Order: sequence, then C-alpha cells, then structure tokens
Amino acid sequence: MRDKIYINGIAGISAQPEAAVFSGEITGYVENIFSAVAPHYKEYIPAMQLRRMSTGIKMGLTAAKISLNDAGVEVPDAIITGTGEGAKQDTEKFLQAMLVQQEEMLSPTSFIQSTHNTIGGQIALNLKCNGYNMTYSQISASLESALADSLLLLREDPTVKNVLAGGVDEISEKITGFQKLDGQVKKERVKNLDLLMTDSPGTIISEGAHFFSLSSEKKDGSYAVLRDVEIFNAEDPEEVSKKISAFLQRNSVEKNETLTVFFGKNGDNRFDYFYTHLQRGIFSEKNQLAWKHLAGDYDTSTGFAIKTACEIFKAGYIPEILKLNIKTPAPTGQILIYNQYLGENHSLVLLSSP
Repeated sequence: MRDKIYINGIAGISAQPEAAVFSGEITGYVENIFSAVAPHYKEYIPAMQLRRMSTGIKMGLTAAKISLNDAGVEVPDAIITGTGEGAKQDTEKFLQAMLVQQEEMLSPTSFIQSTHNTIGGQIALNLKCNGYNMTYSQISASLESALADSLLLLREDPTVKNVLAGGVDEISEKITGFQKLDGQVKKERVKNLDLLMTDSPGTIISEGAHFFSLSSEKKDGSYAVLRDVEIFNAEDPEEVSKKISAFLQRNSVEKNETLTVFFGKNGDNRFDYFYTHLQRGIFSEKNQLAWKHLAGDYDTSTGFAIKTACEIFKAGYIPEILKLNIKTPAPTGQILIYNQYLGENHSLVLLSSP
C-alpha cells in the first residue's frame, strides 16, 4: 500500500479572483447570494461548446484542465467529482419549461445536462479519459467523499498513478433562493468581510469549482500530502471534539504538535457554536483560520480551503485575511480543515507539507 498521496496540481474558481488571498486584493460583496469570478473560459473550452454549458460545467471543466496542467498530467487515470446539488441551472430550465409548455414538446437537453454526473462526464469526454469515473453527491460532504475515494484508489490500485478529484457547485436564480425558506440565507444584507462578526441565523451563499491532481508520486512542485479524510454525524460539540481527537491520534498528530486549523465558520449563530467550542477547547493554542467570509458557503466550499492550504505551504506564510487568531507567525507543517453543515454533517481533511 502506498502511504503518501501528493497534491501535485491545484485549481480553483470562486468568488475571489485568482491569487486574491495572497495579494490582498479581496473582492467585497453586499449581496447574500453572489456569483463566482468567471475566468477566460474560451482559453480552455471552444466557444461553440461554451454556449451549451451551464456555469457549473464551465467552471468544473476549466478548473480540471488548469489543475492537470499545473501537475503536468495530460490524462488522469481516474476522475472523481463531488457536487452537492449538481447542475441546478439546467434543472431550473427544465422545470420552467415543464410549467410553461404544460409538459408537452419538451426538449430533453436541459434534463440530460442537469444530472449530477454531467460535470465528471464532460471532463472525461473533453480529456478523452476512459478510466474510472465517479460522482459523489453527499451534500456538504460531496468533495470529501470524492477525496476519500481518491485516497482508496491510489493506495490500493497499483495501476492508478494520477487521479483528478474535485468539487463543483453553482447557484441558480430560483433553486438557490429556496434556501431562504429554511433560514440558510441571512435575511439582512451582510458584507462578506463582516460575515464572521454577525450574530444572526443563516449565511451567505456563492459557488465555485476546485480540482486537485493527486498522485502517489512526489514531484518537485508538489503542494501537499493528502493524509486523511473523515466524514461523520454528530449533534453534540463535545462528541465532535472527541472524534477529531481520535482522528488526529490515528494520524499520529500529538496534542503538543504544531497544527493550523481551518474552520468553516459561516456566521450562522444556530451552528457556529461547534467551531467556538473547538476554538476555546482542544484548538485554543493552535493557529485558527477561516475562509467562508471570502468564498461564501456552498456544499463543496472546502475546496477553497484545501487550495488555500496548499498555497500556504508553498508561500510559507499565512495571509492576514484568513486569521482568526495567531499563535505562531509561520505556517505549521500540518493543516486540518474542519467543516460542518446544519449541525449534523461534519468533515475533516488533514494535509501536511510535502
């Protein structure tokens, strides 16, 4: 079994322009639902194909290509994708057409392109990749599920050298708006950079695509080691603390070791106490960071944190905009990413410097 799995290529499309976190040129938003910053898609996708693609497919295919180029890989041995809600824009188009046309003479195109595995399929078609292709849709644990599968595949199948893994989620006009009905979106307008100081239900919603070229082989430009991933259910903060402690112990991370922790705090006062409990408890003496005030919240937003963690290892410093506190001025050799969704679904991703 291969012990170490390396992240050799990274790419991300989010509400922040590329390199904004490290340049300090952060984009501010005042809307509670906002779009990703679109790259020059025509550099990666032919114009005729672009016209028929939803935002999620465009983001996913572009981020996948950038990640592979970064790693120097032409065609991966497998493509594993996570998406919480799939191609919602095409779902919305199909449902609206059903209503307007009273279920008659419907074009199947939007329905076909709305399925969750469309993104992974489009990437495979474009790259001419005939290998293992899997899509996971486990709400907030979708990307983590894709990464867990990637680890298993690379560790157990000696014929697999490179895996492309990533997560994609898009916003849509109506379906995303439904999250206002159960309080997932804040009622009051909030500036994204003020998100973590709010004390009200809900959060801010955005979209993004993040892909990672994973390999059992280390390269000179490797960003990080993907050490472990865990997904679990818990409703009590103390139970979460115990599970995280067991996870770290299993990965030989001792209590007195230096560790930086990325928290998925999103300003929702109904559930942020999970993070507060950890900040004041087992991680009180660790560097604490956050990312959702920059990228917004969505099911695969942990991709933003993973990409940023890789960049922290490479840059050798932690940008001020990420910090919730600071215990050591330099980044530590290990970064733990913890996220939770509505107080029930929890995930952990452990990275270390290569």
